[in-house]
Formats: sequence, C-alpha cells, structure tokens
Amino acid sequence: MAKDKAPGRPRAETPKGFRDYFGAEVSERKAMLDTIAEVYHRYGFDPLETSAVETVEALGKFLPDVDRPNEGVFAWQDEDKDWLALRYDLTAPLARVAAQFRNDLPSPYRRYAMGPVWRNEKPGPGRFRQFYQCDADTVGSSSVAADAEICAMLADALEATGIPRGDYVVKVNNRKVLNGVMEVAGVLDPADPERFAHERGIVLRAIDKIDRLGPEGVRALLGEGRKDESGDFTKGAGLSAEQAGVIMSFVAANTQIDRRLYDAAKFEAASNSGLEPIALNAWAAGNFSDAKLIPEVYQTHRNRFVCEYLDEIVGKSEQGKQGVNELREIQTLLSAQGYDASRIKVDPSVVRGLAYYTGPVFEAELTFEILDEKGRPRQFGSVAGGGRYDGLVRRFTGQEVPATGVSIGVDRLLAALRAKGRTQADTRGPVVVTVMDRERMADYQAMAGELRREGIRAEVYLGNPKNFGNQLKYADKRQSPVAVIQGADEAARGVVQLKDLILGARIAAEATHEEWKAQPAQSEVARGDLVAAVRRLLDRR
Repeated sequence: MAKDKAPGRPRAETPKGFRDYFGAEVSERKAMLDTIAEVYHRYGFDPLETSAVETVEALGKFLPDVDRPNEGVFAWQDEDKDWLALRYDLTAPLARVAAQFRNDLPSPYRRYAMGPVWRNEKPGPGRFRQFYQCDADTVGSSSVAADAEICAMLADALEATGIPRGDYVVKVNNRKVLNGVMEVAGVLDPADPERFAHERGIVLRAIDKIDRLGPEGVRALLGEGRKDESGDFTKGAGLSAEQAGVIMSFVAANTQIDRRLYDAAKFEAASNSGLEPIALNAWAAGNFSDAKLIPEVYQTHRNRFVCEYLDEIVGKSEQGKQGVNELREIQTLLSAQGYDASRIKVDPSVVRGLAYYTGPVFEAELTFEILDEKGRPRQFGSVAGGGRYDGLVRRFTGQEVPATGVSIGVDRLLAALRAKGRTQADTRGPVVVTVMDRERMADYQAMAGELRREGIRAEVYLGNPKNFGNQLKYADKRQSPVAVIQGADEAARGVVQLKDLILGARIAAEATHEEWKAQPAQSEVARGDLVAAVRRLLDRR
C-alpha cells in the first residue's frame, strides 16, 4: 500500500498585490501620520477608528453593479448568510458611524481616520490591494466655511510634514460650476437630471483626458469622436460645434485667466518699477502659469480673475452661479487667514470624481520635479483630494446630511518626502552592545539598560558571540550608529570602546590614509561616561 504523500511546504511569498513593510518604512509612515494628526487635532478634529470589516450593504455605494457582491472588495458570507467585506475606503465607514450614532455625536461631527483599506482589484506597478489612507471629514455642516477649513488644514498638514511653500498648491473647484457649464452647453436639464446622462459621461471623461490628448483631442471627443494613432475609433458625445465651444471655454479656463492676469501685470508694471520687465516678457512669451514671475499680481488677483471668468461661462445657470459664489466665499475665507493663490487657488481644471461630489472639490498637487524610472524629470503630481458629498449618509437615514472631507494618499506623500529627503523619522538602528564574554552578559545588559533609560535605542547582541566580525556585520545590517565593545582588558581598566559605525563606513569609502589616521572611528571612554559619550556621537550624526 502506497504511503500518503507528505504535504508540501508552503511557499514563502507575499500574496499578489500585497506587500510587507519593514522598520524604516513603518517608522517614517508613523512619524508622518503623527505629524498630520497633530495638525488635525489643532483644528478640533477627533480621531476615529472603525472596524476593518463592514457589511456589504454599508459599502454598497462603492461596489460595482454586479450580481455577486464581492467584485472590487474582499467579501464573504458569515454563518448567518450575511455578506461582509474588508473596508474599501474610510468614507463609507464614516457614513455608517454618522448614521448609527447620530443621537450621540456632536453636530457637526469632525473626525480624522488613518489606516489600511483593501480593494480586490487587479494589481499593477505601484497599485496594491492593501494601502493606507488618511482622511479628515466634517459631517453635518452645509457651510462652505467647512470646505475652506479642510483646504487650509490640508495646506498646513503638507507644510508640517516637510513640504515647504512653493512645492505644493491646493487647487479648488466646484461641481456646480461644471454642471452650470453643462447646462449652458445643453447637456444638462435641471428639470430632468437623468436626461443627457450618457453624453455628460463622455464629456466628463474627455475633459479628464486634457493632459494626455490636448485641446484638439478633447474637442474631437466632444464631437463625432476620435481616431487614435493605432486607428481605433472612440465615439464622441455628438455635440455641435457651438456646444463643444462652451465646454472648451471651460477646458481652456486657466490659459484665458493667465492671459488676463498678464494684461493686469502690464498695467501694474506701468506704475510699479519694482516689477521686472524681463519677468513680464517671459510671461508674455507663453509662460503664463508660473506664479513666481509676477507674484504680486498672481497671488493678489488670480482667484478673483478665475471667478469672474467662470461667471461669464456659466451664463444664466442658477446652479453654475451658486458654484461660483461658493468659490468666491471660500477664497474670501482663506484670504482672511493668509492663504493666497500661491498656496490655495481656485482652479477649474480640478474635475476629480465629479459623479460623487456635490459641491466644492479640491486636490493637493506637489509642484517640484523628480526623475522617473528612465531618468526624465517630471512633476510629482497629486497627493490628496476630496470635496463635498452631501448624499452619502442619506443612504442610511433617508435624510440629507451635508459632509465634506479630504483623503491624503499616504504612500504617495511618503514617497514625495523620501524623494526630497524630508522624512522626519529617526530611522537609525539601535546602539549595539557587543558580547566579548558570555559570562559577563549581565554587564552588557546593564550597559544597554543605562542607554535605554536615557532614551537611546540599544540592544545587546544575542547571536553567537564567538565570531566578533559577525557582530559588527550584524550591527551594519541593523544600521546601527554605534557599537559598544568591552572585553576583559577594558573591563579591568573600567573603560569601553565606542566604534562610530557611520564615520567608519564613510572613512572606509572616501577618506585618504592621512584622513583615516586623523579621524579614528573608534575611541575609548570611561565606563561611567558611556551614556554621555554615546549621546555625543549620536548628536554629531
């Protein structure tokens, strides 16, 4: 009789679409989130931690329209045949909490939440099935002051994490403005919102492709359609030339606004010799979007010029006018707090998730350049987005509950901070106390204990101490800044040896023989001075 085959060993590999986070990454993320939490706390927001598991019913708004409710989320049926799922984002749990505890929570309710979310989607480069989100929301206030506050708080959070002014901009738009443009173009009927829904979908997707397709490509998609380089044809929205012109006036808003700003700058320059003609000429040559060229005009007047232009293109649309007035109010509230257009600006190009949002929308963009995988310079791009969503809690209560919020892409912001060398965490490894004599382990533990009590990370080497070289290799792998060495001779003399591993590595890689002799990476100190000497080495590094 054949013996049963022994079970195979499990493969030691991370599931597809997931990843493991190690020491420095975890420390950097925690430091960044702690900094953001401090900003949110100052604004009066309270932390909220919700369950990682929600009912599929609670998540329903975010699921694809399929018969089996486990597409897009990781879902299962429990013993009661109820469908449960790992949370898809942090907003749906907030809506459930706001409805479930509406009689206990203050109104408005201001909360922030940070944690992992899961999406059962096809993974790809930089696209994972588990990732972190960092949200802040105000539920229960219809005032645009709540939207303005979110924008100000987002700007403050970015600066606190290490993104200085000039390296970011928070851009603000309003869903109602685009609805007004759609109404003027004849693809939105206020009396019948479902009418022209198909055409509006094509228009929205076309606008969202302006960076890739350019104005002509977008205009083609607004009309009969567009044939790409491969010969594939994409059917358009079928708008007339006049209708497409209205939409394109919205698409080209930033260029038109900057031209008007240039005209204002010329007028300003005529009466203000402090504005450099060279900068004015550069702007005239087409570099309209550079806020640094004529900052006085740009920062002072840009948001006003945007609202005036948007007023023109929304025409008599009541919804469009309401959206422009809300943008004006947000701009007034932010200006009163010192946030000018160099930090937070009204920008019609923000069209993110407009089917979801009901009013103001915002996006934080990092403006500095990094090198891509091919060594080409490119701007880092968006790291946060949000807006007003007044219909979400209604799913649970049947009543309209206004809400607004923002979500920061944790991994993207952390990658940006790394790219600029601005992470705030101390990612150095611990001081390693080496073991020269097994019988003196208590002495080595005492050294580590003294260091820890003074707030210094420290550990005793717990591997096989027979090979001292392996202990130093271990310290290097731990990225330890200092190794403590005390053999029998040092113990008898009441001293310890301190090996500066960071300096040692640099000397080995860069220094000449003379420099190597002048800067010894190892020094001897009295045993009683251990903590103070280690502290000096750490402070020096």
